[in-house]
Amino acid sequence: MKPLVTAVTLGVRDVRASRNFYIEGLGWQPLFAEEGEILFLQIAHGQMLALWNVESMRREYGDVGHHESGPAVPVSLGQNVDSPGEVDEAIRQALAAGATLVSEARYQPWGGYSGCFADPDGYRWDIVFNPGFSIGDDGTVHLGPAA
Repeated sequence: MKPLVTAVTLGVRDVRASRNFYIEGLGWQPLFAEEGEILFLQIAHGQMLALWNVESMRREYGDVGHHESGPAVPVSLGQNVDSPGEVDEAIRQALAAGATLVSEARYQPWGGYSGCFADPDGYRWDIVFNPGFSIGDDGTVHLGPAA
């Protein structure tokens, strides 16, 4: 099996609230939606984010361990950006769209700069500037020393 992820699916309580946050608030590009059921967003070349009604998700996947255990599930999504200023701007935009601040952006002991917010369902988004991160022309991720 190739190590290729084309979709990340999150179980959400309210698909409309997720639509408002990701499309109206953050300006992300919708691909397909079934009202109240699922929403697909383009997130990268060949990749999409699916926001699926968690009750429907349970019917297909069984107990997904969502929300019963607390405000956040043990999953985070990350976005690497090109500068500390872009970290600050991404977090500012998310907060304006209704996100909750989890951790202020700050310089990290490992040499980068990052902060974290939670979307309306509590999913954590880590926004990171890592000077050791790059993507090659072939799409390969390179992680060198940050400092």
